[in-house]
Amino acid sequence: MSLAKTVPGRRPAPVGLLLLASLALFWGLAWPTLKIVLDEMPVLPFRAICCTAGAGALVLARLSGERIRLPRREILPLIVAGVLNVTLWQILMAYGLSLMPAGHASIIAYTMPAFATLFGWLFLKERVSSWRLWGLLLSMTGLGVLVVPEIDHFLAVPLGVLFMVGAAASWAGGTVAMKYFPWTLSIMQTTGWQFLLGGLPLIVAAILAGESPHLATLSLKAWMSFIYVLAIPVLFCQWAWFKAVDMLPGSVSAMGTLAIPIVGTLSGAIILGEPLELAEIAALALVVAGLALVALRPAGVDT
Repeated sequence: MSLAKTVPGRRPAPVGLLLLASLALFWGLAWPTLKIVLDEMPVLPFRAICCTAGAGALVLARLSGERIRLPRREILPLIVAGVLNVTLWQILMAYGLSLMPAGHASIIAYTMPAFATLFGWLFLKERVSSWRLWGLLLSMTGLGVLVVPEIDHFLAVPLGVLFMVGAAASWAGGTVAMKYFPWTLSIMQTTGWQFLLGGLPLIVAAILAGESPHLATLSLKAWMSFIYVLAIPVLFCQWAWFKAVDMLPGSVSAMGTLAIPIVGTLSGAIILGEPLELAEIAALALVVAGLALVALRPAGVDT
């Protein structure tokens, strides 16, 4: 796999944008389903099972005819990307979720594009055009619309906020790492190896903690949510995310994630009966406008 270089002035690849749209839908739906599962299953065993399922991408790669390999020169890059995309993200997000409501945590987590834009400029020398800056500003304003009315709730749990900011920064670092290092492995194998290498610390921690996943006592709703999370957000979405990162500039692919907490909020209203207010609708409009500004800018314009 050779990560695509950014070509100034060229519109983002349509397939990459389609992948981002699917991520917004499926990862957005993951937030209420995660909440359903975590109401009945402890965090550590759940995350360990997710990492094990993610490593199953290697099995899928083998079944598709690929020869599973781990080139020596790519071990360190895979460890770096795995620690950022899997280990730190999963640990920091889990602790953040334990200290604050899931909706609030998700909003902070998806400040990731701001970090990705900064890291992309520092490490990838990506040009931060005025179109991307305005799009980022619009979309971040949309998230701000959700934050401002409940600022007191955020300030009440500063440690939770710190954990989630760390999670956002680690995910952004992992996104930039995927474009920074040269890869010869397929997207499927890169996904599987990151889950295996990055998930090992979580699997060991879950074993040492001795917590049971309580599989025998899960309700039907929790089982359905559990299967959905493993099959779609973990396996498909991780592959789709790395594929989108491969096809698009890091800052553009990162911006695509800004729609996820909005979908999460809307699906929470539908699935969990959480209230949907004017702020959520306004935030959705601003995020969509910001993404459209980047995705639909005139060809050849990048200043």
